[in-house]
Amino acid sequence: MPNTKVNLKVLIQQATPINNFYMYNQKVKFDYDVSKFVDCEYPNASSCVKHQIHELTDIHDQYGGFPKTYTLENTTIHQRWWNKNEIDFDEIGSLLNMQVVTVSSIKQPPGQVVPWHRDTFFLLKKEFPNRQQPVRALIMLEDWKVGHFIQHDNAVFTHWSAGDGYIWDEDILHLGANAGMEHKYTLQVSGFIN
Repeated sequence: MPNTKVNLKVLIQQATPINNFYMYNQKVKFDYDVSKFVDCEYPNASSCVKHQIHELTDIHDQYGGFPKTYTLENTTIHQRWWNKNEIDFDEIGSLLNMQVVTVSSIKQPPGQVVPWHRDTFFLLKKEFPNRQQPVRALIMLEDWKVGHFIQHDNAVFTHWSAGDGYIWDEDILHLGANAGMEHKYTLQVSGFIN
């Protein structure tokens, strides 16, 4: 069984000023028993691109539009949303130095991809219109398996251990793919840096 408990350490923090704000991109390790996020029942599949097609045209236009080859059949994820009665948002927030607003876990089957995008934080911005720079922590829930990878900007992320991850804001372009033979599990924690 893969290691599912590791210590939180801030490893790398990068901040780049853009329009008087800073691009936020921080590498983290997460100390939490993540087995419940892997072992839970996941809902039926949905496509991760249904909103990207319309919301991220500025990215797609650079490449001649959103490729028609991305379909439900190759962009499938199973996303499970967690509530405060099921997990301790405050404990997770303390470990990540965040005010946690939403937590979800994703099971990505083999052969699936989440195409190049940035997080738009639509619901966070709607609920907190006066808060600036929402962030998302992406935490890997199992040790790396062949064919699993994440890319953000020009960096490709592989060979991780359970609990490795990043916290980034809406300026960080990224993608995730499972070109392997087993499911890939990730945790998404969204909110604001304390």
